[in-house]
Amino acid sequence: MESKSLGSLIIPGQAPAEATPSCWSCGTMRAVHFCSSCGKVQPPVPVDYFTFFGFPRKLNLDASALEKEFYALSRRLHPDLFAQANPEERAFSLEQSSMLNDAYRTLKDPIKRTEYLLRLEGIELEEQSKQATEKARATGKLKKQVVPAGLLEEVFELNMHLEELRTQKKTGEDDPALLEEIGKAKLSLEEKFDALFNELKAEWNKWDKFVDNGTTDGTEAGRRKILDQMLDVLNRRNYVRNLVRDVNEALE
Repeated sequence: MESKSLGSLIIPGQAPAEATPSCWSCGTMRAVHFCSSCGKVQPPVPVDYFTFFGFPRKLNLDASALEKEFYALSRRLHPDLFAQANPEERAFSLEQSSMLNDAYRTLKDPIKRTEYLLRLEGIELEEQSKQATEKARATGKLKKQVVPAGLLEEVFELNMHLEELRTQKKTGEDDPALLEEIGKAKLSLEEKFDALFNELKAEWNKWDKFVDNGTTDGTEAGRRKILDQMLDVLNRRNYVRNLVRDVNEALE
C-alpha cells in the first residue's frame, strides 16, 4: 500500500524535520495550528495525524471527540476566512485545511486508522486490492497471494465451485444446488470477515494498553508482537474481502 502524506505531516517511516518554535508573524512561541499570542494561523509542523488532533497514538479513538475537534478546526482554518489575509497566511490556511481533511478521513475510519499506525511504525500492509492485482497481471508480475492456513480447504472448494459456475454460464446451464452451495460459502466468508474485525479490536486494546504503560511495562518484542498480529489480521481480512468480491462477481 502506497504511503501518502500532505504538506509537512510526518511520512510514515521517515524522521520528522525540525518544527518551527516561534510564530512567523509576532515571533512568540507558537501553538500547533495558531499562534497563542497574536492568533495568526501557522505553517504546518511535521506531526502525524494523531498529534495533529492532539490525540495519543491509540486505536480506540473517541469518534465524537475526533469529529468535534475536526469541526472546531474547520471553522477556524477554512480558506474562505483568510480571503483578505496576507499571502503567507492564506497559503498556511490552505495547507492546514488540506492536512486537516486528510487526517480526519484517515482517523475516522477504523481500518485506515490501523493501517496508518502500522505505517508510522514502519510496517507495510500487503497490497491485495483488485487494482493492484490487475496492475500486476498487466506487468507480468502477478503477486502470489498466500491463502491463510485456516481457509485452505474452504478456498479450494470455493474456487472449484466458482469455476464450475463460470463454465455453466458459458454453456447456458443452470444448477440451483451449485448456487446454493456458493451462497452458503459467501455467508460463511462474510461471518469470518466480521469476526476478523472483532479480532482486530482485541489487538487495539493490547496496543492502547502498551501506549498507556509506556516503557515501564512491556518490551520491544512485546510491542512488535502486537503490531505483527494486527498486520496478520488485516492481511487475512483483506484476503477474505477479496474472496467475497470474487463470489459477487461470479454471481452477477
